[in-house]
Amino acid sequence: MDEKISKKYGNPELCPVRNVVDRIGNKWSVLVLMILEDAGVLRFNELCACIGTISQKMLAVTLKNLEADGLVKRTVYPQVPPKVEYELTVRGKSLLPHLHGLVNWAAINMDPIKESREIFSSAVNHI
Repeated sequence: MDEKISKKYGNPELCPVRNVVDRIGNKWSVLVLMILEDAGVLRFNELCACIGTISQKMLAVTLKNLEADGLVKRTVYPQVPPKVEYELTVRGKSLLPHLHGLVNWAAINMDPIKESREIFSSAVNHI
């Protein structure tokens, strides 16, 4: 194996691509970022309603991770009941053009990918 390649990609803590993609490459993070881009500022329940199929626990975990990475800002207003709002940070907004590229690529390639999956699945099932 090439030592240079192993050194570059082998350690997730030292590899920026693995480190960032591990965080935003889950099922919900990109969706949360895209919704916050469209909405601007949302409360937790509003964000949950926009997604529809996410549990409150998973949304909370996703938002905490995005906040920890400085992609989402959480603002708590001292009132009863507490009001909490979420919005993109400057860093979160700087990620959006890259996500748009991925979203566009996915839209263009989704049908061929589905076809490839069907062909692969048929081939595997005939073995």
